[in-house]
Amino acid sequence: MSRVVRLIRRVTFSSGHRYWLPDLDAEQNRALFGRWASPYNHGHNYVLEVETTGPLDESTGMVVNIKDIDAVLQERIVAEFDQRSLNDEVPDFRDRSPSLENLLLVIRDRLVNLPGGLTLSHLTLRETETLYAEWTPDAMTLTRTYEFAAAHRLHIEGAPDSENWALFGKCTNPMGHGHNYVLEVSVAGQPDPRTGMMADIGAIDEVVKTEILDRYDHKNLNCDVPELVGLNPTSEVVALAIFDRLKETVPAILDRVRLYETARNAFEVRAKNHQSAQ
Repeated sequence: MSRVVRLIRRVTFSSGHRYWLPDLDAEQNRALFGRWASPYNHGHNYVLEVETTGPLDESTGMVVNIKDIDAVLQERIVAEFDQRSLNDEVPDFRDRSPSLENLLLVIRDRLVNLPGGLTLSHLTLRETETLYAEWTPDAMTLTRTYEFAAAHRLHIEGAPDSENWALFGKCTNPMGHGHNYVLEVSVAGQPDPRTGMMADIGAIDEVVKTEILDRYDHKNLNCDVPELVGLNPTSEVVALAIFDRLKETVPAILDRVRLYETARNAFEVRAKNHQSAQ
């Protein structure tokens, strides 16, 4: 029986787009799109990761010839979108907003009938370093990235010093240590038919700033953050606390929180339910 293998391929393209509906006046467009509203294009260097699955061909040792999948990506995606104005030159966006979410769905629709019988299983489209969207057959998410700097000490109160040192090593240093944390906040949903966006990014930014960044940045997590006082502020505990603060305040369906303590350590808390991507 052939074993199933996952193949991930990355391509890039540069496109311009604008958030501006011609049937609305300037005030209405700005009410709809916020600070992103403009009758003029702006552009992005998009990064697309295409994840596929398929059975291993035991005679070649491949699930598919990479040249074949590259040809599809170049023909259906890069050649169509690269160095183009999405609003003006890509027919898919003549009557729909060229949002990151809609662009991801258009890409999904173009990647049918892949070579070698591959199944499309996951798409990630990055618009900037702090904003990306993902699609799977079960869900669609939009992710915003933030940073904050904080100190902590890993220590179990009442435990002998020998036990704390055995458990946490130098992380139990009595004077503490710090990290430049990277926080990813992901929301799930479907694009609004009018705006093409599943959530108001500006509103999410405001909530994360108030609930997390202003509360955690340049703080001692052991002492300065009320919900962490008395807890051992490992990144697992911090990620859970952040998720709990955001799940009722983010103006969207919170899907996950991912907290990077360092480039090598990441901790993720996910919601139990996921909204299907149509």
